Amino acid sequence: MSSPSHFRKVLVANRGEIAVRVVRACRDLGIASVAVHSDADAGALHVRLADEACALPGTSPADTYLNVEMIMKALAESQADAVHPGYGFLSESTALAEAVTRAGKTFIGPPADAIAVMGSKVTARQAAERAGVPLVPGSDGPVTSGAEVRAFGERHGYPITVKASYGGGGRGMRIVRDGAEGDDAVAAARREAQAYFGQPEVYLERYLERPRHVEVQIVADTHGAVVSLGNRDCTVQRRHQKLIEEAPCTVISDGTRQAMDEAAVALAASVGYVGAGTVEFLVEDDAFYFLEMNTRLQVEHPVTELVTGVDLVAEQLRVAAGLPLSVRQEDVTVRGHALEMRINAEDPAGGLFRPTPGTLTEVRPPLGFGVRFDSGYEAGDTVSEYYDGLLGKLIVHAQDRPAAIARAQRVLEELRVSGVATTKPAHQAVLRHPVFTGDRHHTTWLETDAELKPALAPESSPAEAAPRPAGDDRSVVVVAGREYWVPYVAEQASAAAAPPQAAPPPSGSGPRRAAGMSGSSDGVVRAPMQGTIAAVSAQVGSEVAAEDVVCVLEAMKMENPVTAGKAGRVTEVRVTVGAGVSPGDTLVVIE
Repeated sequence: MSSPSHFRKVLVANRGEIAVRVVRACRDLGIASVAVHSDADAGALHVRLADEACALPGTSPADTYLNVEMIMKALAESQADAVHPGYGFLSESTALAEAVTRAGKTFIGPPADAIAVMGSKVTARQAAERAGVPLVPGSDGPVTSGAEVRAFGERHGYPITVKASYGGGGRGMRIVRDGAEGDDAVAAARREAQAYFGQPEVYLERYLERPRHVEVQIVADTHGAVVSLGNRDCTVQRRHQKLIEEAPCTVISDGTRQAMDEAAVALAASVGYVGAGTVEFLVEDDAFYFLEMNTRLQVEHPVTELVTGVDLVAEQLRVAAGLPLSVRQEDVTVRGHALEMRINAEDPAGGLFRPTPGTLTEVRPPLGFGVRFDSGYEAGDTVSEYYDGLLGKLIVHAQDRPAAIARAQRVLEELRVSGVATTKPAHQAVLRHPVFTGDRHHTTWLETDAELKPALAPESSPAEAAPRPAGDDRSVVVVAGREYWVPYVAEQASAAAAPPQAAPPPSGSGPRRAAGMSGSSDGVVRAPMQGTIAAVSAQVGSEVAAEDVVCVLEAMKMENPVTAGKAGRVTEVRVTVGAGVSPGDTLVVIE
């Protein structure tokens, strides 16, 4: 591949695994790299590998990696030619793309106009409809009331998804199964959308009960070429976030595969797309429906690279420099099968996936033919509570799906990570489960299959896994129209987290079944982990049941409901929204 020669230096506006990936791609092409870092990341691997580094004072994402002004200051100080945003953070920010362009520099991504159109799920649906892409029935525009949900339900039936127009990862999303839930669901989704994406806008879609999540990778240049690099199956998820990805999807027909490729290319071309992007679909009964378009590089891009041999980051750099794509559609051949396992600093015991920040005492990736480990950490590094817990991505490639699964099982046995708990046990449980090996899973399978729960206990030494919560069963709780799994709490149970919710119900109201883990019988509710208080529902003088949520603790981009643990009257509330807490800090006192 020809080097994008007019890029002398690229600023990488991200952290962790993807920053390392971009720094290494730049080095392959003879381009200098500039890392940016928060105070917490001053000694991180991406900083150690880059040619230069610029500090972003502070620790919170809002002050650092999400701060357009600070990124632009780093760009000016480093005199870099271009900015690569990675994924997450500002990767889909029209503000950053426009600021970089105004400064006379290059944003390594699509034009701001394309980001704007596809960044809103409402306008993205409209663009997809104009391009002839199949859609799940949805609202014509944003909604603001439960009455609109009920009217939609009368036309299209239930269940219905209330979704944030600007967002992803399950944030700002609620499932409505009957009209009575509509008002609370809209209010909760709007509140969470505002908190996470700065935009309260939500819309409606008919909810598919057992779909597959299949996406198409496209790349486009400034010369009018748009190429599909095939599809990926991202159906194994928890909390609407992907855990295992594979390429290609093996349960769709050749006709559907071709139609999805053509739809993705047509949609990208219709909005003047440039660079790497992903068009996501839901598939049910071999019919596919547009879900959204991610106007950036995806976390799971390595599986596409392994089955096609195309370096997606190098292609991004190439087209951003004005060069044509190095690959034509007729050149694309999918060979074999690839699997990617996201190794996160989370304890999956009981299906809870509790965040486990901490210092890594050992990181020993597996080796061998067809094995790749993309990571942002080495032994001695600290996994911060301020950011997501992705330690790395373990990727394998083999001649077919059964061989890839067998290789994945082998490399997971060899993977050694100590100091924090990881999602390794979850991957092992999934890879040996007959539903997965038989390719019969769906997007909520991981959270609803009762057989998986006992299989999620770590098979590792105490040094490798953090303490796990007690609890002998799980139950479904519906809060503000959203279903999530939580454990029944054993008395004196250790602290743990339940899947996320936007805000807890008012104390003493709403579902009073199991609602999380934290409190003990002594009446002192303590912080189960380091993090930030996202919501407080307990009030001095109020009566609570043991299962009532008293506050929500956010750690590593997950919301963790914290329960009372004891029935009684609240006598003290020692925290407020936005407060930082450490493990063991007293949050609420109950008599």
